[in-house]
Amino acid sequence: MSFYFIFYASRFRDRLPGYLVPEFYNITLWPRLKPNPNSNLYIFTGWSAVQFECLEATDLILIHSNKLNYTEMKDEHFVSLTSEGVSVPNIKSTWLQLQTQYLVIQLMGKLTPGQKYQLHAQFTGELADDLAGFYRSEYKEDGVTKIVATSQMHPTNARKTFPCFDEPAIKAVFHLTLIHPTGTIALSNGMEMGKKDPDDLCQTLLQTTFEATEKMSTYLLAIIVSDYAHLILSQGVSGNQIGHWFHAIKEGQGNYALNVTGPILDFFQAYYNISYPLRKSDQIALPDFYFGAMENWGLVTYRETNLLYDPETSSNSNKETTVTIIAHELAHMWFGNLVTLRWWNEVWLNEGFASYVSYLGADYAEPDWNVKDLIVLDDVQKVFAVDALVSSHPLTSKEDSINLPGQIMEQFDTISYSKGAAVLRMLSDFLSESVFKQGLSFILLWLKLFDQKQLFPPLSTELSQTFFLCTGIVSQNHFLLVPESNVTVESFGFFRYEWMIPVRWMKDGATKDIWWLLEKKGVTGPSWVLANINVTGYYRVNYDLGNWERLFSQFNTDHQVIPLINRAQLVDDAFNLASIHPNLRSAVYCSAVAAGGEAEWNFTWSQLQDATVASEANKLMLALACSNNTQLLERYLEFTLDPAKIRKQDATAVITAVANNRAGQNLTWQFVTKNWEHMFTEYGVGSFSFASLISGVTARFSTPQELQQEEHKDAGFGSAALAVDQALERTQANIKWVQRNKQDVLQWFRSQTGN
Repeated sequence: MSFYFIFYASRFRDRLPGYLVPEFYNITLWPRLKPNPNSNLYIFTGWSAVQFECLEATDLILIHSNKLNYTEMKDEHFVSLTSEGVSVPNIKSTWLQLQTQYLVIQLMGKLTPGQKYQLHAQFTGELADDLAGFYRSEYKEDGVTKIVATSQMHPTNARKTFPCFDEPAIKAVFHLTLIHPTGTIALSNGMEMGKKDPDDLCQTLLQTTFEATEKMSTYLLAIIVSDYAHLILSQGVSGNQIGHWFHAIKEGQGNYALNVTGPILDFFQAYYNISYPLRKSDQIALPDFYFGAMENWGLVTYRETNLLYDPETSSNSNKETTVTIIAHELAHMWFGNLVTLRWWNEVWLNEGFASYVSYLGADYAEPDWNVKDLIVLDDVQKVFAVDALVSSHPLTSKEDSINLPGQIMEQFDTISYSKGAAVLRMLSDFLSESVFKQGLSFILLWLKLFDQKQLFPPLSTELSQTFFLCTGIVSQNHFLLVPESNVTVESFGFFRYEWMIPVRWMKDGATKDIWWLLEKKGVTGPSWVLANINVTGYYRVNYDLGNWERLFSQFNTDHQVIPLINRAQLVDDAFNLASIHPNLRSAVYCSAVAAGGEAEWNFTWSQLQDATVASEANKLMLALACSNNTQLLERYLEFTLDPAKIRKQDATAVITAVANNRAGQNLTWQFVTKNWEHMFTEYGVGSFSFASLISGVTARFSTPQELQQEEHKDAGFGSAALAVDQALERTQANIKWVQRNKQDVLQWFRSQTGN
């Protein structure tokens, strides 16, 4: 076996070669909801067959597989190969290539171009609690622990569930059967076709078969076995079935999400000018889930806090989160699922687009909220802070630079989501929303008509954050948190940082026609001006001192002349360029824990254990990090290593919350430093969001000593490597800010206090 590995290593690549094209998979999975008596592990067993067509003669089959144990066939190989009506080459050897996560099948002869083959496998995997692939989630009901078998295939974990061609552009049809205990329900992407007692198995099991899926990517497959209850209604416009699934919950918590799903689906059908392509639209709330939600086609999965809303205890902010996230995921049903990105270097097209139109869908469902304005606060201003770092990156990466799972995970960051949304919003604004929609609809219809089912080559939209100077002479510059930072070719690529910038502006209160800054500099007439009306452009705006003073004067005389969003923009831009009621319950909880001692902390902890509303539990969980008692904070940090106390999906949020507490800042860095290797190797990327962890823990660093700790941290950071670079840069900027402003701030405070 080692001989074959060495001999054929040069033939392996990080990407599949493309000469084998799957048509469909037949998959049967049997998750065990009780631990194996011998190993004490939760496992699943599976049987799969994939039919593929050979496009080029080859004697090597590469298919993705990760953490699966195969039952050897009669010839002692991991798989068997068949083809109808023709002979097939014998299998010479099979083995697992760990780095690229391939199951390798070496043949004694070559496959024939144009011929179709079937690859069969039988395997066992662990139904682990790692939040990746086919995994285990747990919750308690009336003191009894319940098990849910659920899935998260995105982006590269379908291969952890069954052997497959696990790349987004390699689409196929999936025929799925689930074996599960009586008293439980099985869910997947398609409608249930029927139940029966499985052959040769005990009578306490059921076998549920689902209709064939649409042709789709492996990462969109969803598989769930639980004892959940559900709410169902029929969608009026398209007639498809809308279902929401939950474990035993207080009556009414699922109603809001159910009621807004139909209108949002209606909106997107009209927006895309394409009917919803499936017969059902299920959504399910899970106790343990890595992402906020996942757009599995026909069965969208959510964290409980993002789907459930309690009118009595949840805040308006929780309600806005629920409707916006639902809109984000349902937007993917067309843009992402029906038409899919070719490769992960274009994540921003998928996630940036869904982030942008989620505000449109939410606005349709809740027209009185002005939801569309929130994109400026929630996305544009948030991503400005990241994009001002030298360690930021363009929207699009070179395709051959993103190959391994860790590199792929790095693409799902604030730049892809929020900057992508901001740039697409700017594009829609200067084209006009109607033209933008028309172009989008044409693209989707064209790809659907010709069955392309993958996105056209990448758009060239590497717009960098720019710094806009106004009044008289207009110029653009690359805005950086630390202006003297050295931007190298390696950090951003071959970009000149000169863009054709659409500028919506007003003069003396009168809105003017859009104006384009086509070069580094342009000229406009003298007067007070306000640029970037409603912050539709992806750039900050700076003015000369005279214009700032005239704008402030306008604020004092009649502030309503300036649009509402621009009032917030002026404050945010001024603060950054100078380098310097729904949440009341959260503030009260935090203040109580901070002012109290161990008794108050323990009481809050007990309230967290008993909380039945996901949003309320989240408030209590974060409030526990507000304590000024370092022993309690140390205890709370240790809880994050015990999934029985803090769910793995919440560990990053707890650690970051403690780090944001002045009393816990040093404790948290010591804790992460001490336990990094354990967290990274024991839990993996499916549990802790390591990039968020690094960013959160180091956010307050502002001394040379803290910088030195970061620079000398020698643990492998994996998918968090970019976050480490950003943390180092942010710390350096914080140090310079303190050095530059410490005495001035101190003197001001002394003047105000009389000391």
